[in-house]
Amino acid sequence: MKPDLTNIKNIIFDLGKVLLNLDFNATIEAFRNLGFNGNVLDQALVYKDPVFYELETGKITPAEFCNRVRKILQNPGITDLQIEDAWYAMIKDIPASRVEVLKKLTKNYNVYLFSNTNQVHIDRLHQKFRAGFGFEFPSLFVKDFYSHEIGVGKPDVNSYLKVIELSGVKPEETLFVDDLEKNIEGAQNAGLKTFWLREGMEMAEIFG
Repeated sequence: MKPDLTNIKNIIFDLGKVLLNLDFNATIEAFRNLGFNGNVLDQALVYKDPVFYELETGKITPAEFCNRVRKILQNPGITDLQIEDAWYAMIKDIPASRVEVLKKLTKNYNVYLFSNTNQVHIDRLHQKFRAGFGFEFPSLFVKDFYSHEIGVGKPDVNSYLKVIELSGVKPEETLFVDDLEKNIEGAQNAGLKTFWLREGMEMAEIFG
């Protein structure tokens, strides 16, 4: 299944599970090793404490996040680095094949990124990408948008409207690509064209 790119001038990609490989269980296990229990995290990665959402939407800083996590763990001796390491454990690699496809797409389309993420994840990801590929990750896009920077996340329709406003794109000329159905629905409500990258689909094959 290929996306319909008729009259499309802009493509907005999600990050996690579209461009970036993730292992949610790695973070769950890392947090459990620090003392988290099933009341806060479960195998479905349901973050039941609002601290995770507040970090993702920029309501709190990484330092405030770590302080809150220490209270949840009831372990004041755990360092910020230990907490951030556990939180980052889910972040894996961005395959070179996907990077090459992004480069090719930029020849014919305005390529953007819109991700629900947080400062801890994105700062480290940018550093590791630079070390691995030798150039800056944001250079692959006209602009990269992150929930913690714009203050609202998917699937809230206001998050897409914010990205549309900041990028200046016309929704009817813009394809939004995400792996979550609820995020696709939110994008459709904002007037964007969409492509749902379902489980098992490979971005590099579909857009290559």
